[in-house]
Formats: sequence, structure tokens, C-alpha cells
Amino acid sequence: MVRKASTATVTSRHRYIVVEGPIGVGKTSLARRLSESFGSDLILEQAEDNPFLERFYRDPKAALPTQLFFLFQRARQIESLRQEDMFAPVRVADFLLEKDRLFAELNLDSQELALYDQVASTLSLDPPTPDLVIYLQAPVDVLMNRVASRGVDYERDLDSRYLEQLGEAYARFFYDYDDAPLLIVNAAVIDPVHRESDYQELLAAVERIGRGRHYFNPVAVNFG
Repeated sequence: MVRKASTATVTSRHRYIVVEGPIGVGKTSLARRLSESFGSDLILEQAEDNPFLERFYRDPKAALPTQLFFLFQRARQIESLRQEDMFAPVRVADFLLEKDRLFAELNLDSQELALYDQVASTLSLDPPTPDLVIYLQAPVDVLMNRVASRGVDYERDLDSRYLEQLGEAYARFFYDYDDAPLLIVNAAVIDPVHRESDYQELLAAVERIGRGRHYFNPVAVNFG
């Protein structure tokens, strides 16, 4: 889903920004805030549209249809981007296409992964390269607390071991990632969604980013 741009409060030097990270880290909420600041189009993952996701959280055997649904969903989203003018508005997304295979490798057995790859190879998947990727990191206990606070019924079946494996998979993926400038954010010690000072500091860091790999790891402040 692409939500159209609203009035910008900040002019972005980046045309296409992706926010990524494991479940519960806050990527969608941050993407929304950035989109509001830049007056940009907002491209959302739409996980709630996947009819197999709730079943997967209860039973890992539903992993294959869950992953294939996401794959076809991404293909439609990419086609939508192709049909629009990529040079017009700024765009902010809460997912990176390449992360789909990260989940596939984590959730599928070898035969299912081979089928997934076979299907993926038949699709015209050629997503635009982001001008900036923001990778949010947080330890498992923080992710578990944030997932619980969202109050989504089927997410209650998530266990800490799965989130730990997912966090490790993201770390491995971004360790070698060099397709776009990368900002790695320690999301455990800041709250850029609910604390305005944290958001403004992160926003300033986003606008400073040029090429290469960068880190945003502010010192935690005890407000208690």
C-alpha cells in the first residue's frame, strides 16, 4: 500500500528511505513519522493482509504459504512503484524486499526454500535501490515487551527464541549489506516514536548521512 504525500515539514536529501529491523523494533512507527516529516509517500508492508500469518504464528508448518503470499505482495508493490514517477515525491518504506528471503531461510525447510526460490525466479523482481536504509536494532527482551504492548492477539504466540533467531539473521544480513548507505540505530535506548527529542536527534542524523555505513547509538538518559 502506498499512502500519498502530505505537507512536508522537512526537506529530505534522500528520495527513497527504507526502515528495517526485526518484529517489534518500531520500524513501521518510525517510517510513519519520517513520512509525515518529509511529506512523502508511505509504502507499508501490510503484514495484516496476509491470511496465513496468524496460522504461521500458531503452527510453523504454515510457513510456506505465508512466505509465498509475502513474495507475491512484494511483486505487486514493486510493479506499482515502477508505474509511478520515481523522481517525483520522496518515499519512505517499512520493508526491504531482500529481507523476504531472510525470513524464508529462517522459516522454511530445504525443499520449501528451493520451491520458494523457484517461484521467486519467475517473478520480475527489480526493486529500486534505496538512497538510505535505517536498520533498527534492539535486544530480545525489548522486542518482546514492544510486541506485547501492541496487543495483537496472534503475536502472543511469538516466543523469545524465534525473536532471537530473527535478530541474529538480521545482524548477519546487514553485516555484509552495501547496496545502499546504511544507518544502524540502537533502538533499545531511544524512543523516536513517543519522545520528540529522540526523534529530532535521529532525524538530524538521517539528513547528515551520505555514503557508507553509519551508527546512531546515543547515550541512554535516565529520566526516572
